[in-house]
Amino acid sequence: SLQRGYAGVKQNLTEELAKMPAENFSFKPGPAPELRTFGMLFGHVANAQFGSCAAALGQPNPNQGHNLETEATTKEALTKALADSFALCDKAFAGLTDQNAMEMVKQEQNEIARSALLANVVVHSNEMYGTASVYMRAKGLVPPSTERQSQMQRGGGPGRGNPGR
Repeated sequence: SLQRGYAGVKQNLTEELAKMPAENFSFKPGPAPELRTFGMLFGHVANAQFGSCAAALGQPNPNQGHNLETEATTKEALTKALADSFALCDKAFAGLTDQNAMEMVKQEQNEIARSALLANVVVHSNEMYGTASVYMRAKGLVPPSTERQSQMQRGGGPGRGNPGR
């Protein structure tokens, strides 16, 4: 189920990033300084995925020392950063088995069960997908999962959206 949840959020985030026009990557839905821009949301996701998936694999974070929220500012750079973080997470999720799911792995100064760490990746990435969906709607765009669900309801094929969303 974790692998299925991961596949769904990977599809949603990848399609969401592709769908937003490049000129909207600096958009944020209000003046509060703590709000991230649309682009920063995806830099944040990539940062988090690099850290968590490297920990799940028991290897150094290949993004260590970089902050993609501030360093990756173009659609092209953010698309690459997100794809690279997904490539690392693909390995972590593919390597998850019933036998190693409860093994403790080091995450920063703590230890956590590998499956819990990867569940956190799915939860956090879904949270960021939902946040970015608000940004998309503010720009008059329909988020990808909603678009797939609408196509299903119109008889346009099975889609891979999340029913009820």
